[in-house]
Amino acid sequence: MSSSSLTLTSDPHQDYDRLKEVKQFDDSKLGVKGLLDSGLASSSSIPLIFHHPPDSQPGPIPHTRPTHTHHSIPIVDFSAPKPILTDQITRAASTVGFFQITNHGIPLPVIQRTLAAVKSFNELPAEIKTAHYHREMGRGVTFSTNVDLYQSKAASWRDTIQMRLSPVPPNPSDIPEVVREELLEWNEEVERIGKRVLGLLSEGLGVEEGRLKEMACLEGRTMAAHYYPYCPRPDLTYGLTSHTDPGVVTVLVQNEVAGLQVKVGEEWVDVELVEGAVVINIGDILQIISNDEYKSVEHRVLANPLQEPRVSVAVFCNPSNRDGLFGPLPELVSEEKPARYRQFTLSDYLQRFFKKELDGKTLTNYYRL
Repeated sequence: MSSSSLTLTSDPHQDYDRLKEVKQFDDSKLGVKGLLDSGLASSSSIPLIFHHPPDSQPGPIPHTRPTHTHHSIPIVDFSAPKPILTDQITRAASTVGFFQITNHGIPLPVIQRTLAAVKSFNELPAEIKTAHYHREMGRGVTFSTNVDLYQSKAASWRDTIQMRLSPVPPNPSDIPEVVREELLEWNEEVERIGKRVLGLLSEGLGVEEGRLKEMACLEGRTMAAHYYPYCPRPDLTYGLTSHTDPGVVTVLVQNEVAGLQVKVGEEWVDVELVEGAVVINIGDILQIISNDEYKSVEHRVLANPLQEPRVSVAVFCNPSNRDGLFGPLPELVSEEKPARYRQFTLSDYLQRFFKKELDGKTLTNYYRL
């Protein structure tokens, strides 16, 4: 379907068939960037499929962001002595569930190359990108708009390359050439950093340094490389709606365009842009494994009001054992602190995740005793 034959309703007072228009948009393979380039999104309107319900819209977004809030996301120096490092990471994981690491040993040019490659892919001519547009993970790589496009109440303003990294990586020829080398290289950096982060988080729980690694918590990695183009109406939609991550930990890098926010208490806090920093956050599975010692918290990305696109690359670290049982570590369960979750298999857990929209903390609540 060409852009000239795609007609999407923009007037909220006009009746429309949401599912029909979602399918038309998806079949066009244009993505959000393609909507902009084709003129199907104007300075005053965006298609109705992207309008979030009035009670959950972000509202007017200021071009200058507040610099003072009651909370901030910790920035941890990864070169600090181990006792200090363990204490800082444990404190961050137990409270806000997010922290940034600096001096981690990943060269800045590697991060910049990774982000630049994702930007380049999304800015390729439409006819090249549409050849990659599909949402079936069978080959291990997809490119689409919103993994939950058909489940969500409203679409969000971003396009995403999603890629399975391990234990079975995709065939390199299935990865778009412009990002192939950079994303595979980034996977190696994440594996190295992830091992150290999991070791520190294990020690913070008072268990052996290798405990989470023994559970293969780093072996089932998936990447989501997000591209958030300029949005003409950021007051009506989001870049990524409020959600928690389902896995163990998430490792993320972002370019110089802000938008990521973390919910701390009742306040939405901006994640400060720190050049070369790597953002780490706790996922639902680690909250369960830690028996609520660590916190998986809601976060979101505002739609991008700037002409320069926002680019981020997130790697979700999950266990690779689909049929093993997961639940609170036995070492963390006692009469004083009984298990707060029932056990489950990873296959059941992920099946539930992919059947729902990205919204809230329904998975941890589902398994809570």
